[in-house]
Amino acid sequence: MRRIAFALLASALSLSAVAQTKPAAQTTLAATPPMGWNSWNWFAGKVTQEDVKAAADLIVSSGMRDAGYVYVNIDDTWEGKRDANGVLHTNEKFPDMKALADYVHSKGLKLGIYSSPGDQTCAKYEGSLGHEQQDADLYASWGIDYLKYDLCGFGKEMNSKAPGDRLKQNQMMHDAYEKMHQALLKTGRPIVYSLCQYGFDSVWQWGPSVGANLWRTTGDVQANWASIALIGKTQIGLSKYAGPGHWNDPDMLEVGNGKLSLDENRAHMGMWAMLAAPLLAGNNLTQLTPEVTGILTNREVLAIDQDKLGKQAERVYQEGPIEIWSRPLADGGVALSVINFGEDENFVRGISLHLKEAGVKPGMKARDIWNAKDLGAIKDDYKYSLKRHQMLLLRFSK
Repeated sequence: MRRIAFALLASALSLSAVAQTKPAAQTTLAATPPMGWNSWNWFAGKVTQEDVKAAADLIVSSGMRDAGYVYVNIDDTWEGKRDANGVLHTNEKFPDMKALADYVHSKGLKLGIYSSPGDQTCAKYEGSLGHEQQDADLYASWGIDYLKYDLCGFGKEMNSKAPGDRLKQNQMMHDAYEKMHQALLKTGRPIVYSLCQYGFDSVWQWGPSVGANLWRTTGDVQANWASIALIGKTQIGLSKYAGPGHWNDPDMLEVGNGKLSLDENRAHMGMWAMLAAPLLAGNNLTQLTPEVTGILTNREVLAIDQDKLGKQAERVYQEGPIEIWSRPLADGGVALSVINFGEDENFVRGISLHLKEAGVKPGMKARDIWNAKDLGAIKDDYKYSLKRHQMLLLRFSK
């Protein structure tokens, strides 16, 4: 359902179609990448109020809340119909959204919700077109803390009002996101604003100007290595657009979903941490295993993702299936990842760590994070062996 038919639109979107005319919003929201859980990857359209309450309970009991996962986000299919005054009501799956928000808040967590700038959402439920302020006020009255605003449904509006005019369609999209931004501001409630429009029109260039705290940079992630690896690789060059209050979003975590191996789950988590990505788990929390919990709550990995400097990693080296990425940290240290994207065991003879290119200064001490092992002051010729889809994740400190 999520791979909507935007191929024609995407092919024509210009990298600089619409000039940035609005200053970036000043905000203290999302000073570090938001962390939490989203209902879509596991429940999709079947999510209910009881599922969300159970998820909140499990986020607490599993230790995820204490590790930083605080947003409990309801995705599509919660919406009912509008009354004669245009006020949106929930459907039978969510009989009392205010009570649900109160319950989530009582657990020391925050509640997120979903809508679209179109008249319908991806799942053909009520969107916010023409009711932006009404909906924003409604969310605030419920106690909502996070809004995912999905382009689904708005393509019809763009094609109807500006057929064949891509520049005008792009401006319509920008204006639609800005309209909800202003509506959220008028509520007076701090609500994290998440743009979901798949990276169209180089959203990283203009997302902050419409108040976005994060914006999707790609299509939907799937619970398989090919999807995760492709998304990770396509983040090259985007680091300059990320920082406190505004983040590139390569989509939700699939850790614990599908048939991902232990190494693939770790590499997925490590990539997202290096990318300063929002960490929104999407797994079935009732089936958490010690391995999956350990990956999601690894404090050293999360410390990289949540580093207050807010600098996203960039690739500093590639040879064959091996890629090396580097991320500067607030304490003057460096996080470095080496990933084997290939299908075979690779002893990487002759490939150094490229420490100088990665910003690692002589004498810095390394720690192997996934193996929780101090390595001391290693040099470029440090030998390591990576299996298929495995990541070496190092943190260098003074």
